[in-house]
Amino acid sequence: MELLQAGVDCSVIALWLGHETMETTLTYLHAHLELKESALAKLKPYERAKAERVRPNDRELSPIFGDDRAGQAAVAG
Repeated sequence: MELLQAGVDCSVIALWLGHETMETTLTYLHAHLELKESALAKLKPYERAKAERVRPNDRELSPIFGDDRAGQAAVAG
C-alpha cells in the first residue's frame, strides 16, 4: 500500500509480488490499510488463554511406539 501511495505503478508492484495477473494485485490494493485499522479498532483486545500441555496416554501412543511402550509404562507407573 505504501508503494502505491508513493506513486509506484500497479504493474511494477504486481511484478515485485510475482502475481501472474493485475487482477490479483488489484484485489490486495483495494484492501486499504486505513480500512483495516478502523476495523481492528472496533475489536476487543485479544486475551490469550493459558496453554495446557497435551499428554497423550499409552493407548494413544501404542500405534506409534508399538505395544511394548504401553506395557513398560504400566510397570514403571
